[in-house]
Amino acid sequence: MELKTKVAVIGAGHAGIEAALASARMGIDTVLFTTNLDAVGNMPCNPSIGGSAKGHLVFEIDALGGEMGYVADIATIQSRTLNLGKGAAVHSKRVQADRSEYKKQMKKTLEAEKNLRLVQAEIVDITTEEREGKQCVNGVITSLGEIWQTSRVIIATGTFLESQVFVGDKVLSAGPDGLMPAKGLSDNLRRLGLTLQRFKTGTPARVHRRSVVLSGLELQEGESEPVPYSVRTEKKAASEVNLATCHIVYTNKNTHEIILTNLERSAMYSGNITGEGPRYCPSIETKLVRFADKERHQLFVEPCGLDTDELYIQGFSTSMPTDIQYQMLKSLPGFENAEIMRYAYAIEYDCADPTEMYPTLEFKAVGGLYGAGQFNGTSGYEEAAAQGLVAGINAALAECGREPMILSRSSSYIGTLIDDLVTKGAKEPYRIMTSRSEYRLLLRQDNADLRLTEIGHEVGLISENRYTAFLDKKKMIEEEIKRLEKTVISPSERNNAFLRALGSAEITTGIKLSELLRRPELSYSALSEIDDDRPSLPSAVVRTAEIQVKYQGYIKRELSEVERQKKLENKKIPADIDYTKIVGLKQESAEKLSKIRPMSIGQASRISGVNPADISVLLIYLGK
Repeated sequence: MELKTKVAVIGAGHAGIEAALASARMGIDTVLFTTNLDAVGNMPCNPSIGGSAKGHLVFEIDALGGEMGYVADIATIQSRTLNLGKGAAVHSKRVQADRSEYKKQMKKTLEAEKNLRLVQAEIVDITTEEREGKQCVNGVITSLGEIWQTSRVIIATGTFLESQVFVGDKVLSAGPDGLMPAKGLSDNLRRLGLTLQRFKTGTPARVHRRSVVLSGLELQEGESEPVPYSVRTEKKAASEVNLATCHIVYTNKNTHEIILTNLERSAMYSGNITGEGPRYCPSIETKLVRFADKERHQLFVEPCGLDTDELYIQGFSTSMPTDIQYQMLKSLPGFENAEIMRYAYAIEYDCADPTEMYPTLEFKAVGGLYGAGQFNGTSGYEEAAAQGLVAGINAALAECGREPMILSRSSSYIGTLIDDLVTKGAKEPYRIMTSRSEYRLLLRQDNADLRLTEIGHEVGLISENRYTAFLDKKKMIEEEIKRLEKTVISPSERNNAFLRALGSAEITTGIKLSELLRRPELSYSALSEIDDDRPSLPSAVVRTAEIQVKYQGYIKRELSEVERQKKLENKKIPADIDYTKIVGLKQESAEKLSKIRPMSIGQASRISGVNPADISVLLIYLGK
């Protein structure tokens, strides 16, 4: 048989799914390969979507036309918004999802896509040919010997490349959740000239619900007004969304003593593991070593779904042997009779050096070869899905001969994530955080559609009907902001009595509604008492309009910084520049610039070790 496709995606995790769907929905014949069809969209760690900054990514994925947010809405069993006690920039949605339902819905979506084929096969080789002096992808080979001709390949292998699982002193050749590892492809990638790194991550044990006394634990309920991730999802009442409860438990002195006494039995501290672990999602052993002064650590007890009794103990990741895992769990209040259903483990795997990629996520050394997800050195389902979407879009655009989609740092957290990866690299599993962006107030989750829907429509992932609805929403927001800026409230006794009741200063002259709204103690909903001509608007419109008005001064400041930075981003650097011949440029800087090959002065300025003096020398050289 002659097997052909335009785009081949390796791996059907969160990155591979988004990549394949984006490519297929843009009209490109696409094949998605996975070693196990039953593991499509699997959540080997906690079945949750979102969280601090991660929720922003999910909203952005949806705004561009991706799938994660919509399926997460379907599979949600509890919804919460984090950081509500802080400013709007860091409000982040997080849902607990039904693990089985999420997988089921994603597989169903993939199977229904007309330009997409879903094939169970392990890819062991990527073949290339020389075109115009550069090696370029021309096919993939499966472990069964099938050869597929293709011009674009997206690697989204997650944590499966040459993966090893560690439980105490036991080392198994396995992938996550007991699945088979991917063997052989790593050697092929090295032959293609790619640099591979060795990273590590881990997951806690799962325990049976019947063995835990939940009644004595701190209850964590869902939010009263859940907002869906996707604009495609119809808003539901809290009772329809919050179908499960979560709980909080704390480690104690006994727990810490058990762990520290047996520290040398942990694979993390026995010397068995050599890969770099995640700084922001460490094992419980690492937490105790790193934060020795803390008397307790917070753990979250969360259900894996509605049709299972498995409970996930978030924050209790470990690579301890099984007997110690039992001792650790039984030391927790309510867990004295805990029954482990799945043991905790650490997993080590091969991944790429993302500095060898362009911001399109295409490898510089191999034309038509893209990377996405944990293969690129990141951690988390959301980071993976975001990269998969970008890789899939760019592979499809390249196949059509169109200009690539490169998202700026000021446009999105997706742009920030990818710029960090390709410019600074990943020395440990990378996790997105709001603190990684210099434009946090611009990149809120409530305005993700305002920032990215135009781009999603332009590349072909947002339908005309959805785009029209978006334009209507955008117009409503703009008109409401104008109304708030124009409407004047008089200093009447009724209005001043209202202000006094809320602890706000009285007014002696007419004042605009927008000025009142900027007072910290006043909100849009509260002002309805004196806003007699207020129109009836959707809650999403109100939310964004209120934030835009309330933080207007700060937003203007960030926008001016965006304009300043844009000048540096617009100063392009020739791809063939020889940095070693630039007089006045430090040798270290020349080496780093030669490796990263930044596309602009803005990107060059963000390379670690390249200082302002180097940028000045580079600007002078380019000016000549």
